[in-house]
Amino acid sequence: MVAIPGDSHVHTEWSWDAAIGDMEGTCARAVEIGLTAVAFTEHLDHIVWTADDQTLEESSHLASFADAGGRVSAPPFDADGYLAAVERCRDRFPGLRILSGLEIGEPHLHTDAVAKVLSAGSFDRVLGSLHALPVGDEFYEPPMAFQHYGHEEAFRRYLRQVPVVVAGSDVFAVFAHIDYPVRFWPVESAPFDPYAFEEEFRSALRAIADGGRVLEVNSRVPLHPEVLRWWREEGGRAVSFGSDAHYPGGLAEGFREAADMAEAHGFRPGRQRHDFWIL
Repeated sequence: MVAIPGDSHVHTEWSWDAAIGDMEGTCARAVEIGLTAVAFTEHLDHIVWTADDQTLEESSHLASFADAGGRVSAPPFDADGYLAAVERCRDRFPGLRILSGLEIGEPHLHTDAVAKVLSAGSFDRVLGSLHALPVGDEFYEPPMAFQHYGHEEAFRRYLRQVPVVVAGSDVFAVFAHIDYPVRFWPVESAPFDPYAFEEEFRSALRAIADGGRVLEVNSRVPLHPEVLRWWREEGGRAVSFGSDAHYPGGLAEGFREAADMAEAHGFRPGRQRHDFWIL
């Protein structure tokens, strides 16, 4: 049985959408469960996206960043404050390998603003992610994208956008949660079937591999094992692990199963717990 890998996708109070995030609390949780490495990849978002009424009603925290039309804008990221907090945690938890980082939403857009933040200091682990789809002059995350396109067509459009993200930005090393829309899959629909989107998955995975990036195995919703097989077949050679935790209790959740799946597909740990797993 292989050791649990480090968690390379974690959010704290420095992420605008983490209402109960806690960097020091997450470090303490890592020590408690025996996790030896954690990367605090805080959200860096610049797009304005439109949320549905139910989402805003269920999250007063998210609603606080929305205007009267439901358009959500993330506040500016405090890079200096965040990096200082990382250093404090490194001093307080010397036995824990703590990586600084960012999760940059839609990194191919607003490239100048992204570059400005990255120039503020050293970021060890940078993720690129795609959360929203363009609809005219607006951006919709699921479930609004599902309402506009239908959930199957929205997912196809999402996967087709992945090569655009990779081609448009070289600032990130890891592509995060390639199956992000599955988190919002309608319960009244047939269960999500990755084989129905194999062509789009393979095209997206090929673009990530050809771009020299790493695929994240995100455990928020367990990645389907077939996606890892396709990743290998399309040239992928490394994976990262991320819980996408937004509070201490979510740290490394589902990692035993994720590590076992990666091992079954031939990926092996690097020399350090925070290293990517490689073939």
